[in-house]
Amino acid sequence: MRLRILALLALITALLSGCGYNQIQINDEGVNAAWSEVLNQYKRRADLVPNLVATVQGYAAHEKEVLTRVTEARAAVGGIKATPELINDEAAFAKFQQVQAEMSSALARLLVVAENYPQLKADANFRDLQAQLEGTENRVTVARNRYIDAVRVYNISVRTFPNNLTAMAMGWKPKANFSVDNEKAIADAPAVKFDSK
Repeated sequence: MRLRILALLALITALLSGCGYNQIQINDEGVNAAWSEVLNQYKRRADLVPNLVATVQGYAAHEKEVLTRVTEARAAVGGIKATPELINDEAAFAKFQQVQAEMSSALARLLVVAENYPQLKADANFRDLQAQLEGTENRVTVARNRYIDAVRVYNISVRTFPNNLTAMAMGWKPKANFSVDNEKAIADAPAVKFDSK
């Protein structure tokens, strides 16, 4: 009888050691940490934008439409509650991505305004803020890449055998990843023209 109990305990231990529960938990925490870093970089960007807009407004009041779009995009970003639960809600995650894409688009237009007005580029404050903004955009990209990799590792862990059995039993599903709104549009190389026509 005692031998059977020991054999049963050994079998249960062997089954549990290969179920992937701990690895899925480790991978889930990796996704959460990577997502926190993405939010951290978006927060840094959202804090920096008002300073950039205020500086630009002093030099390019006639480009009010661009500045208004940046301000509206920043307000839209601030209106979305960025919580860890956001990555588990596909609709909210898609809305979050859309708002962040609008922010990136508005900032790109703002940088074009800077290129068109040499007196704006010459201002030391603007140059400093522009450098910070460019650095922030790079940080956002790095944070997104780390999140994408963490989601990839997590999704592999919940979709491969035998971990997928544990994931199904616990109700864990693959997590949503960053996507591009219009993949076809970004597949074409941008046309660079230096003529004034």
